[in-house]
Amino acid sequence: MKLPRPVALRLTAGIGALALAGAAAMTLSTSEASAAVTGSATGYATQNGGTTGGAGGATVRATTGTQIHAALCNRASADTPITIEVEGTINHGNTTKVSGDSCNTAAGVIELKQISNVTLVGVGNGAVFDQLGIHIRESSNIIIQNVTVQNVKKSGSPTSNGGDAIGMESDVRNVWVDHTNLLASGGESEGYDGLFDMKDNTQYVTLSYSTLRNSGRGGLIGSSETELSNGYITFHHNLYENIDSRAPLLRGGTAHMYNNYYVSLNESGINSRAGAKAKVDNNYFKNSKDVLGTFYTTAAGSWQVSGNTFDNVTWSAAESDYKPAGPNPVSNTTVSIPYAYKLDAASCVPGVVGETAGANKGMKVSDGSCSTQTPTPTPTPTDPTPTPTQPSGTNLSLGGDTDGSSKADGTSYGNVRDGSMTTYWSPSGTTGSVSVKWGTATSVSKANIREAAGATGRVKAWRLLNGDTGAVLTSGTGAGVASFPATSLKKLTLEITGASATPQVAELETYAQ
Repeated sequence: MKLPRPVALRLTAGIGALALAGAAAMTLSTSEASAAVTGSATGYATQNGGTTGGAGGATVRATTGTQIHAALCNRASADTPITIEVEGTINHGNTTKVSGDSCNTAAGVIELKQISNVTLVGVGNGAVFDQLGIHIRESSNIIIQNVTVQNVKKSGSPTSNGGDAIGMESDVRNVWVDHTNLLASGGESEGYDGLFDMKDNTQYVTLSYSTLRNSGRGGLIGSSETELSNGYITFHHNLYENIDSRAPLLRGGTAHMYNNYYVSLNESGINSRAGAKAKVDNNYFKNSKDVLGTFYTTAAGSWQVSGNTFDNVTWSAAESDYKPAGPNPVSNTTVSIPYAYKLDAASCVPGVVGETAGANKGMKVSDGSCSTQTPTPTPTPTDPTPTPTQPSGTNLSLGGDTDGSSKADGTSYGNVRDGSMTTYWSPSGTTGSVSVKWGTATSVSKANIREAAGATGRVKAWRLLNGDTGAVLTSGTGAGVASFPATSLKKLTLEITGASATPQVAELETYAQ
């Protein structure tokens, strides 16, 4: 009986340097990172109604995990579309739980739970989720693009997401993960688990143009030989490098692997078992061992192979629970693919994947003919809600006082109630709060958020709170007039939860009607 050996990853000097990709991503120029979702979903993510993420909804900027959670929680409902542009390092220190009716978040992980129609996209100088995993549960229509997720552990300290870089479970549908870097620094004995795991009825997922490196386990589809509800997964134009096994492990269901570049699969590669079907087209396998077969089980899977290149691949002798497909892999099933796709010749795959795969590399893709191209970014959607007309009556803020959470040098809380559009308040970062308050209870039903000239459009997401009770009166995107049921209060707070740059709020006007 052959058992997987303890992980002992081969970290060559070149691969060790690649482990610094997260740090390098933080020094790229703005032009080297996508400003919006680029291209559209491919593979099985195009089926079952397609995968569009937050298209058609608001766009907000986040630089912490807490801000990502707040953006989810500030939506009108759990399925309100939203695109969250992420920049900077997201880690345990800046990721806390946020509560709301449109979210179900947790500290120490990016929690995409019981939600739909969401895009997370890295922008600016890059987005790095450091020791912090992304967890998708009971959710649908999710896009993750142009981000790095690194060194997520299930044991040791800190831990996150069961040790998975990206993990999906429990009735997940339609996820597209594109142009990402997923990496660890060891195997299970070092505290790491999978880089890309799917289980408990996860279907219609595509992983494209991504790198998976330096891990004992690349990923799995199905958590046991009896958990066979997952499938319809596409892997294309990805780099798997220095992975011990599970590239991926497929239990039941159907998966399509094409135009991937596999380098240094140290123990085994694509592990089709428990009735699974793998269609394996035009991939390039190099310096690897047992890259396709049924491993560590007697519950066999199957495969359809064509056009693959095996460059310095070694094959073990078959045993009862370990059956490599080589040394001359042949098909033992047929798989029908429902979507259109173009195949690069296997000989081109190392060059095409080297030029396209990973975050902060220009978002290039293959043209299907061994060359690369840059697709047009999807336009950032605008809020279709018409701006209400200017409120009538007296601006109540003029007779009030102010305070807030923070203020940038040279700005003042009082500037939001001085009646002047030439002075303004700014938080010390891109988010913060400012309040207008009165000595006696005052009835308010409208507020007008007005940005200073030259800074319009910076405010992306906000909430208005009853400063007496903390209750949310209303929330929205973009500056302008906001209406809510007339409320008697002594303090009204504007909380900015998302901005494209440091906001400059010239006036926070309040009105009785």
